[in-house]
Amino acid sequence: MKFKGKVHKFGDNVNTDEIIPARYLNTSDPEELAKHCMEDADPEFVEKAVEGDIIFGGENFGCGSSREHAPIAIKAFGVSCVVAKSFARIFYRNAINIGLPIFTSEDAVRDIKTGDKVEVDAVKGQIKKVGRKGSFNVEVFPKFIKEIVASGGLMGYAAKKARRVKQ
Repeated sequence: MKFKGKVHKFGDNVNTDEIIPARYLNTSDPEELAKHCMEDADPEFVEKAVEGDIIFGGENFGCGSSREHAPIAIKAFGVSCVVAKSFARIFYRNAINIGLPIFTSEDAVRDIKTGDKVEVDAVKGQIKKVGRKGSFNVEVFPKFIKEIVASGGLMGYAAKKARRVKQ
């Protein structure tokens, strides 16, 4: 899995209300949630970002309430992956459960700026700035988490496993 896109950088403690404000939680439609992705963290995000772009966050990205709507909004908008210094535990699990690739790298977050173009190689566990030398390490997921993300989330993964059992 490789992801390539322009970086949109956010600070520490970006909470789920900033990712998808509670005023939009009257729906669980991914397309509708995507229209308001990151709205309270950056009201212009959906106008500036394009499909394939990458969100960078500081420490404790996705803190706050445990709503799955937050990673759903990010994925439905078309963000290819999220890189942060660290993730709130429930956000991390929700992201994996819905198939949103997320990675931790303190060094990359410290060095890479908004507007930089990067490539994240999930197999090698590296982030590279496009057109520049050097790379940063990211954690490499265990095989089963790679399979969950590649299956589009936990439900897709479970469906694949169930099909294998039936055969």
